[in-house]
Amino acid sequence: MSDGGLDLAALNAYLAAQDVEIGAIEAAEKFGDGQSNPTFLLTTASGRYVLRRQPEGELLKSAHAVDREFRVMRALAETAVPVPRAIHLCADRAVLGSLFFVMSYEQGRIFWDPTLPELDVAARGAIYAETNRVLAALHDVDVDAIGLADYGKPGNYFERQVSRWSRQYRATETRPIAAMERLIDWLPAHLPPDDGQVSLIHGDYRLDNIVFAHKAPRARALLDWELSTLGHPYADLAYQCMQWRMDRDGALPGLGAADRAALGIPTEDEYVAAYCARRGLDGIPHWNFYLVFGFFRFAAILQGVGKRALDGNASSDKAFAYGALAPRLAGMALELIDRAQTGKTGSC
Repeated sequence: MSDGGLDLAALNAYLAAQDVEIGAIEAAEKFGDGQSNPTFLLTTASGRYVLRRQPEGELLKSAHAVDREFRVMRALAETAVPVPRAIHLCADRAVLGSLFFVMSYEQGRIFWDPTLPELDVAARGAIYAETNRVLAALHDVDVDAIGLADYGKPGNYFERQVSRWSRQYRATETRPIAAMERLIDWLPAHLPPDDGQVSLIHGDYRLDNIVFAHKAPRARALLDWELSTLGHPYADLAYQCMQWRMDRDGALPGLGAADRAALGIPTEDEYVAAYCARRGLDGIPHWNFYLVFGFFRFAAILQGVGKRALDGNASSDKAFAYGALAPRLAGMALELIDRAQTGKTGSC
């Protein structure tokens, strides 16, 4: 980690004036991982905290919404969804040059390799079960009861999202990607019927966005809420299940051809079935569409990461490698479409 150029004098003066409880910051270190909002570990006399801010430079409309992250974590504080404690939001860009917030630092384990090589068979299964539980709990949250009824637009979620990420892709396009062009045409023509489901969704739900307790398969905090909104819960589920289909190597390792049974990790079918059981669902029709959409959306996101790298304002030195994955992810979406047309769907 590095200090990332935070102006500690300005930050301490602001926090003292606002009577924020954490005390004077003695040191700040920038986390090296994470591709969107720069994140820092703050050390004070009272302990450690985390500061998350918007990146510098020109930002796309609605992107890097740290104020939304702060709001949703504060709203979820008393629910079954584990989140860091949201301490303070600063909307005055004059302090650090962009919006930022301070939250608790949740110490624990983050698993970057989805095969969980550091755990035994039983522990791997328990971690995936807990990940599944948290996702189901999130989608069962009563958004009216926690004050998030206006956190997104109701209805036609996938139609709006396809349009949004097509625009985002165009706005950050650095080179032609033929697979993305085909997906931009295919997705609007194959939207499933709107079934009326609306949940609070995370938008970036995956194993490495969860902090787990050190000695138990228990989630301490779900992180990175920048893309959260009111939307369709199957978008979150399919987004996570992309990891079952992604290669083992590369910048974003997946489960690839790993032997799930030997590892104690559920198959995609088993994971989806467990989610359905937790939420009282009979099954998920149009599953292939949700996966295709997930790969398309992720490709558009990573294209944006690559564009920020080219512009010199990416938050990680891995940004070029992530941006280069956009064509591969779009290609995987096309493979799903082609397999469905030949009747060779099946999950991993």
